[in-house]
Amino acid sequence: MIESLPSLLEKLSEARVLVIGDVMLDHYVWGDIHRISPEAPVPVVNATRDTYTAGGAANVALNLANLGVQTSILGHYSPDEAGLRLQQILTQSGVELIRPRQFSEAPTIIKTRVIVRSQQLCRIDREASPERYCIDAAPDFELMLDAALANVDAVIISDYAKGVVTQSLVERLLQEAERRPDLLIALDPKPSRRLAFRGVGLLTPNLSEAFELAGLTEPRHTENYPLADICRHIHETYDPQLLILTLGARGMAICNEGKIIEHLPTVAREVYDVSGAGDTVIATLTAALAVNASPSQAARLANAAAGCVVSHMGTVPIVLDELTRWLTQAPEVEKLA
Repeated sequence: MIESLPSLLEKLSEARVLVIGDVMLDHYVWGDIHRISPEAPVPVVNATRDTYTAGGAANVALNLANLGVQTSILGHYSPDEAGLRLQQILTQSGVELIRPRQFSEAPTIIKTRVIVRSQQLCRIDREASPERYCIDAAPDFELMLDAALANVDAVIISDYAKGVVTQSLVERLLQEAERRPDLLIALDPKPSRRLAFRGVGLLTPNLSEAFELAGLTEPRHTENYPLADICRHIHETYDPQLLILTLGARGMAICNEGKIIEHLPTVAREVYDVSGAGDTVIATLTAALAVNASPSQAARLANAAAGCVVSHMGTVPIVLDELTRWLTQAPEVEKLA
C-alpha cells in the first residue's frame, strides 16, 4: 500500500504506458472583439496571439509524460506543418512517437478554437474521413504493435471517433491482456461508436457517456441521478474490471462489480474550462494503477489532477509542480487522502 498521494505521485515514474488513439493538434487563436463586420452580422476578432498544444490522444500522452511516466504513443500524424509542430511538442516532453510507415497521407488533425475574453467563440476542425486514419490497415502494423506492447505496464485506448480505434484493434488489445494478466487496458469510451470491449481493465466515461453506455435516459435537472443503476447496467453489459465515473461538479464515483464503492466530491476550486479534463483523469488513473495503487488512491490522485487542469483556460495538461503543491497545501485534498 502506498502511504500518501505525494508518495504515489513520486512512484509514477516507474510506470510505462502506451497510448493508442486519435492524435491531434489543438490550436488556439486568442483575441478581442471591438466591432461587427460590415460584410456580415458577425464579430471581427482582432487576433493577438496563437498557441498550440497536444490534443486528443496526444494530450493523454502529454499528461502522462508531465507526471513523469515513461510514455509512448501510437497513432497517425503526417509530416505536414501541424504534424511537425505536434511531434516537437511531444518529443520535448519525452514522449516516444510511433507511427506506421508508408501508410496514409491524411493530414494531421487540427482543432482550432477562437477565444475571446475567456470565452470560446467558435471551433474549426481540419480532418479527413475516418477510414484514412485507420492505422491497423498499415502493412507493418502487427510488428509495430507487438514491439510497442513488449515493455509496457498499461495501454490507454483514447477514442475520439476519428478512425484510429477500430473493433479489430480493441479485440487485439483485449486478447493481449488475456495473455498477459498484468497488462492493464484502459478505455475512455465513445458510446456512439458501438464498439464491443467487454472485460476491459479500466473504463472512464463521463456522466453523459455513462448514461448512453447504460442504455438510460438522462434525467432532468430536478431529478436525482441514478448512479447505482448506471453502475449496474454498465457492469452487466461491459463487465469492466474497474469503472470510474467522472461526474463533473459532482466529483467521481468508483464502481466495482456493479456497485458504487466510493463517491469522491470534486476538489476543483475554480472551473474555467473542462477541455481535456477527461484525458488528465484517465492518464492519472492508469499510471497510478500501473504502479499498484488501490482504486481509491488512484481516483483521489486523478480527482486532484482534474481539479488542477480545469482551473486553466483551454486544453492544458497537468503540471507536476502544480499538482504537488495541491497535494501538499490544499486542505480539501488532504482530507480526501
